Amino acid sequence: MIAEPQHNCLLCPRLASFREENRAAYPDWFNAPVPSFGSSDARLLIVGLAPGLKGANRTGRPFTGDYAGLLLYKMLLKYSFAIGTYEERADDGLMLQDCMSTNAVRCVPPANKPESREINICRQFLSGRISALPRLAAIVVLGRIAHDSTIKAFGLKLKDFPFSHGAVHTINDGKFKLYDSYHCSRYNTNTGTLTEGMFEGVFASVRIFLDNANN
Repeated sequence: MIAEPQHNCLLCPRLASFREENRAAYPDWFNAPVPSFGSSDARLLIVGLAPGLKGANRTGRPFTGDYAGLLLYKMLLKYSFAIGTYEERADDGLMLQDCMSTNAVRCVPPANKPESREINICRQFLSGRISALPRLAAIVVLGRIAHDSTIKAFGLKLKDFPFSHGAVHTINDGKFKLYDSYHCSRYNTNTGTLTEGMFEGVFASVRIFLDNANN
């Protein structure tokens, strides 16, 4: 399985066309499928929806340069899944440890809304990324789309693993724990759908699980 798409991936014509528009409008931006970021021996994988236009699509690193990254990397630093300082730049020196971040869809979609076909096509890279992490034990999915695509990447039925913030699913005969969270978007935090405390609770649970797994 292939874990990362090519820089000029053409599998999704609508996304490839939008990417070319952005390359013309913002030639200094990354404007390509955003690669996963983190440690190749990670036990924790974070799965988001898709790169933000002015976030990861601009910087070339998942959750970097937009609001979601402020809250996510704050939690990863607090629970020792990252070291350094997050400064909203791909060259800020931040490093993930025992953790990797990625997206269900690797290219920025118009209006931040990928189509079902695009999610399905890009799932091959999510499957490849999961398979390429030999020590993977925990997955945090941010939002229903990331949840659904991850469940499908394992070949499982959605009805058996319903999305619910704070839910923890045991999958593949206990090999993995999947943690559901609302996406840490500005909209969700502004509306109170997701509070910082709710988000922190997810990572506190992951930290306890992984620490106990070592004992």
